[in-house]
This record gives sequence, structure tokens and C-alpha cells, in this order.
Amino acid sequence: MRTRAAVLWPDRSQWSIEEITLDPPAAGEVLVRMVATGLCHSDHHLLDGGYPGARRPVIGGHEGAGVVEAVGAGVHAVRPGDHVVLSVPLPPCGACAACLDALPYLCERGALIGQGFQISDGTARHHARGEDLSVFVFLGTFAEHTVVNEASCVVVDPALPLEAACTIACAGVTGWGAILNTAEVRAGDTVVVVGVGGIGANAVQAARFAGARSIVAVDPVPFKRGVAKRLGGKPRGGGDGGDRHDGRPDGEHGRHGHGGR
Repeated sequence: MRTRAAVLWPDRSQWSIEEITLDPPAAGEVLVRMVATGLCHSDHHLLDGGYPGARRPVIGGHEGAGVVEAVGAGVHAVRPGDHVVLSVPLPPCGACAACLDALPYLCERGALIGQGFQISDGTARHHARGEDLSVFVFLGTFAEHTVVNEASCVVVDPALPLEAACTIACAGVTGWGAILNTAEVRAGDTVVVVGVGGIGANAVQAARFAGARSIVAVDPVPFKRGVAKRLGGKPRGGGDGGDRHDGRPDGEHGRHGHGGR
């Protein structure tokens, strides 16, 4: 099929909107019509020459949500019409040494991430100008359609707005993971979240979920401080003396989670 995508070509520093050819999904793969995608700084980092080992040309985007249009042979987890969030990080294989040792974030599939082709067989489904296109983090959500592995699809309630659901894919899991897994926030802790972007906003919510007694959200942008307050944080400005709202003295120590973006 023909569709469009934002492609970063070698030695270029801007996305190019291209008509591309997209192959049908092979066994274990899913064709998704993208509805919404977030713009993470990780994507922007590609434009600055980041990830020098990543293959280019590349379709950017790794924080997306859409609707399943077709599935390849052997796909059972999703079906056409399902609303899905495309998951980050990469789906663990469940069979390598790291996965069997309960360390899925160290899955050996990560070695393939720079190549950017399909997890199943290492070949491309996306093509333009006679070249194979890699897809960022095996997803390539900066496109009207993309083909991904079945394991990258997480079905969500169709009532959930996809423009909000897409942020769960990266900012959501990163913010929640930073609080619950890395900082291991417990009930009664004091948490400081520096930066209330996509990750920081989710960190504030996760800290509230964990039962933190005081959640101080630091950001110089008034709008973001307003978001933090609605999510249960105590907003502080960048040196503007913003209210803490909880009366606790400055300098009180607690468990800290940093969630800027």
C-alpha cells in the first residue's frame, strides 16, 4: 500500500514528509492506522545526530496509538478494529538469558534496535526512493500507517481518546517506572519531580498512586505547574517562590523522583 511518513535521510537534520510503500504484515505482524503520536525528545535527538549507530533513512516516532487494520498469519492478541497503543520499550522475547532472569529491559532484542527492521525476520516493510526504511524503536509512528510486531501492540478501551493514550507508550511508562520501580516511592514519602513534561506529569500521578505524603513539582512554566496541581502535586516555580500548599519546611528530606522531559 501507499502511505505517508516523516523520514530522516542520512546527513539531513529535518524530517521529510514522503510517500512510502508499505508491505503487508507478515506472520506475527500487524498493520496499524496511526491516529496520534507524541513528539518525544528522543525523536528530536535523531535530528541532532544522536544515536550514531541507528540506521538511516529512518521513520521517526515511538509514542503512538492507532487502529488495527490488518494482521498477519498467527496473530491472536489483536484483530482488525482494535484500538492499540504501540509499546515502548521493545517487547521482550521471553526466552533469552536476560528475560529468563526477570530482566526484560535487557532483552537481547535490544541489539537489533539500531537496525530498525522487523523483529520477526530482520527485513524491512517500509520503503521509499528505492531504499528500505528503518523504523525508530521498531515502531515508526511518524506515519499514517505502520507495520509492527504483534508484541508491540497493547489493546486499549476504544472509549479512551487515542491522542491521550499515545503518551502512555513512552512518557507514561517512563514516569511511572521512575517512581514505582527506580525510586521505589512508598506511602508517606516526600517526592520532588523536576520538570512537568510528559514524563514528569506521569511521575506526579505515580507518586500520588504510591501514597506519597507530599509531591513537590518544580517547573518554570505556569501552565505545567497548573497541570501538576490538577494531578495532585504541589507546584513550585523556578525561583519564583511558588506556594508549596502543604506548609512543610523547605529542605525537608525525602525520596526523590526526577521526571523532567
